Amino acid sequence: MTTQEELIRNVLIEIGENPNREGLKDTPKRVVKSWKEIYSGYNEDPDKILSTAFSEDLMNYDQMIFCNDIGFWSVCEHHMLPFFGQAHVAYIPNKKVVGISKIVRLVECFSKRLQIQERLTTQIAQTLFEKTGALGVGVVIKAQHLCMKCRGVKNPTSYMQTSKLIGEFEKPEVRAEFLSMIK
Repeated sequence: MTTQEELIRNVLIEIGENPNREGLKDTPKRVVKSWKEIYSGYNEDPDKILSTAFSEDLMNYDQMIFCNDIGFWSVCEHHMLPFFGQAHVAYIPNKKVVGISKIVRLVECFSKRLQIQERLTTQIAQTLFEKTGALGVGVVIKAQHLCMKCRGVKNPTSYMQTSKLIGEFEKPEVRAEFLSMIK
């Protein structure tokens, strides 16, 4: 049994379970395997994700590029409980565009780490802005937090919404266009 599996076995004991009972015998292995997927963002390099870009000269494209309803799962660093929702990401290119899958991969890279939603929103926006040289970036995330739904205030209907607007997206007309595309 690995150290991680032993840790999970001890957690089962601490919560009052018998780690040797039929349904739990393989749980430590399954949990450790799931961690590799859930926290795979620590093994991803945002620079590498955005390293492939296409020259804007080929397309002469200078308008907003918008990818919405990017589904994601993350884990709250305060309670280690999931939060999940949709990210809406847009940018205005400056001489190069990235493939749309790169935006989704960037969201996954940062969401598959222990997180708070505010940091997740900022990391996506700041990285896209800096690594692409975009004129502006906008990110809005709307998510449900299990730490709010199943413990604490136990509010089953609340969502949290965060935004980060950089560069051109700070202009009222660009902000308005971006936010209208989300609805």
